[in-house]
Amino acid sequence: MANPKQKRSKSNSRSRRSNWKLQAVSVSTCPQCKKPRRPHFACANCGYYDGRLAVKTKETVPATRPKG
Repeated sequence: MANPKQKRSKSNSRSRRSNWKLQAVSVSTCPQCKKPRRPHFACANCGYYDGRLAVKTKETVPATRPKG
């Protein structure tokens, strides 16, 4: 098994970990409803992606009655 030959210093460890930070999510606008959405994702508001309905939302699904 591979073992380190020497101890890695605190400054080297911390500088290596400096790139572990989170980045803000990029946002674009939906061409259908003009609401903000993530690029390459279907719109959570209207369900459209690339000019077609990709995901059925509550607005597009007809209401069903509960059984019983």
